[in-house]
Amino acid sequence: MGKKRSGAGLTGPQQAAKFLGVSVLSGVVLAGIAIPGAGALGLAAKGTVEGFDEIPANLKTPPLSQRTTILDAEGGLIATVYSRDRQVVPLTAISPYMQKAIVAIEDSRFYEHGAVDLKGILRAVNRNAQEGGAAQGASTLTQQYVKNVFVEEAGDDETKVREAQEKSLGRKIRELKYSIQVEEELGKKKILENYLNITYFGQQAYGIESASQRYFSKPAKDLALEESALLAGVVQSPTRFDPVNDTQEAMKRRNVVLQRMADIKDISQAEADEAKKKPVQLKVTRPRNGCITAVKGAGFFCDYVRNTFLTDPVFGKTREERAKVWNQGGLTIRTTLDPQSQDSVNESIKDHVNQDDKVATAVTLVQPGTGRVLGMGQSKPYGFGKNETQINFSVDKRMGGSNFGFPTGSTFKPFVAAAAIERGVSPAKTYPSPHDMEYPSPVQTCGDKPWVNTAKDRVENESESEVGPYGMRDAMAKSVNTYFVEMITETGLCPVTEMTTKLGVIPADGTKLPEVPAIALGTEGMSPLTMANAYATFANRGVYCTPIAIESITDTHGKALAVPKSQCDRVMTERTADTINMLLLGVVDSGTGTAAGLTDRQNAGKTGTTDSRYNAWFVGYTPNMAGATWVGSGGAKQVSMENITIGGQFYDKVYGGGLPGPIWKQAVSGALAGRDAPNFATVGIPDAATPPAGGGRPTPSNPSPNRPGKPGKPGRDGKPGGQAVGGATGGGATGGLTGGTNPFPGITLEPGVIGGPETP
Repeated sequence: MGKKRSGAGLTGPQQAAKFLGVSVLSGVVLAGIAIPGAGALGLAAKGTVEGFDEIPANLKTPPLSQRTTILDAEGGLIATVYSRDRQVVPLTAISPYMQKAIVAIEDSRFYEHGAVDLKGILRAVNRNAQEGGAAQGASTLTQQYVKNVFVEEAGDDETKVREAQEKSLGRKIRELKYSIQVEEELGKKKILENYLNITYFGQQAYGIESASQRYFSKPAKDLALEESALLAGVVQSPTRFDPVNDTQEAMKRRNVVLQRMADIKDISQAEADEAKKKPVQLKVTRPRNGCITAVKGAGFFCDYVRNTFLTDPVFGKTREERAKVWNQGGLTIRTTLDPQSQDSVNESIKDHVNQDDKVATAVTLVQPGTGRVLGMGQSKPYGFGKNETQINFSVDKRMGGSNFGFPTGSTFKPFVAAAAIERGVSPAKTYPSPHDMEYPSPVQTCGDKPWVNTAKDRVENESESEVGPYGMRDAMAKSVNTYFVEMITETGLCPVTEMTTKLGVIPADGTKLPEVPAIALGTEGMSPLTMANAYATFANRGVYCTPIAIESITDTHGKALAVPKSQCDRVMTERTADTINMLLLGVVDSGTGTAAGLTDRQNAGKTGTTDSRYNAWFVGYTPNMAGATWVGSGGAKQVSMENITIGGQFYDKVYGGGLPGPIWKQAVSGALAGRDAPNFATVGIPDAATPPAGGGRPTPSNPSPNRPGKPGKPGRDGKPGGQAVGGATGGGATGGLTGGTNPFPGITLEPGVIGGPETP
């Protein structure tokens, strides 16, 4: 076939398009002259020009993916995350040596030609024809930029990436059409700037700024001549010319670039020769990407932020849309994480549980009234190594947590009490509360079919001495199982499940809370964040606020993005919440939670321990902070916490008050150090007359001698030795009570109070 050319040369973009469309475009230009010239020129086909003209010249350049910075509430760096490590910088922030080096080696006639370098094409055609292969390419820097745009748009889709890089005639025709558009719209300097920001330099570094930081630990504006030449040389083959893995090959390539710069008079020959003598001197900064790099032990909080972004519709209608925005990056995310609280959480965990212990602990702190997550940590660090994990024990499964959460034991009982009080049950209400009993039935559910104890299942209190009748205050302080089973039987299951739904108490696996009386004993798996935030509702006097981790987000241009807001709703009356606060204040003043009692402020809370001591909890709060501490088996294998060493200390039996309580106390004490210490609103709770176990006349509950023991020691669940509330060893702060009197007389407890049975 003849080599007849149409068109009169490059008098304009459209003339160039037609000229190339019927000749060189047909097979020579496009894959970088990857086909021998003589044969390729015979590929012109009817309709080429028309097809070329029909390609819309509307290249939509996607925003370049960049690193996202995650900050704490005070602006301190938590972590840097990215799908591609890139920092976009203007041309003025790039060394002139680097600008000259990349042009010299990639497209030395860049400033002389349009979208296509015809001289370069003819030279490459001739060379390739002589050598019978693809010895030389002719893609301009503009064409390379367009190709990189297609690759960037493909993201992590391997199929689309391959399509963007394939050496096909169709792709090259489209690439050329867009190159013409880019030349018209952007101009040379902007094209060069965009190219240097988009191209890949190896070692996970995209763009010249990240490459400069990766290889030389300096900004791109400070790159020296020999450093610029080295990086310009890497672009052709980031693997082959990687200076980290093959210094000699990289040096050879660098020297080729230096000589090319001298040949085109960008530098003198003397400058090139001097630079060639210098060895490759790297100062490598290793890639630091993702939540594994988080500081202050905030890897799991970082992961929670990421999952919040990927699951909340405010960031996009579908997960795919949200993931695209996240992977594109370039965001600055300011979070709710309070540095003081996070430091205190980490210190408390470190002091009580070791990374290599058989069990793990997780602590989460939230702010009542705002839902702000203030601290989040665990003893098994975020990572992939031994005694590390990527499972966030503090959150639900859908947010990166464990599959089923952790049974909560008696920490569930305040929800039962709140539901009953809301239904008009007096806190002075007594139940027989025997040591051992069958689950009463039938029990009303939300549907027409009641629950019936067909299996004759039984429930018992931990200690044989725990025999009623009891009122609500004593039953809560002693954590009497049978009392709360009788209460849920009388009120019905529906009020309890309705209350827990309003409190956000949803099983960690996302399933519905079952309507069975055993839920009163904490049989279902929950996450520490769920429990902490639910208890924050009591502190907030009955107003529940959804948890939030993100305060604000700005994009790469400084534009603010919408973020999720905490939704606050009243879910119980102030009177009900205040009553629960008084009941749970009694737990830490003189009940099972004395080891968690703060000495400088009022606090309330509840212990919880499951059968076989697979899980132990303390969930507590002050008026301005709520937190949950869980200790238990983080892996598939359940570990019974009896005769066990944790954090270097031996425990014959672990109770909610004996280990989680002190962890909570230290974490919250440090988090609130130097901060306001408000009191709870006080309501009176009448005493309930309780007859002795052996019968006889009813008498009020009074202190009685107990075996000696110090709060927080192993196997004691932090139980007091019978002292009066507010005493020197009581561990609780009771200031601010009505009339200066103490509404919580001391309560005699036997060791071994425990929650309900474990979840199968």
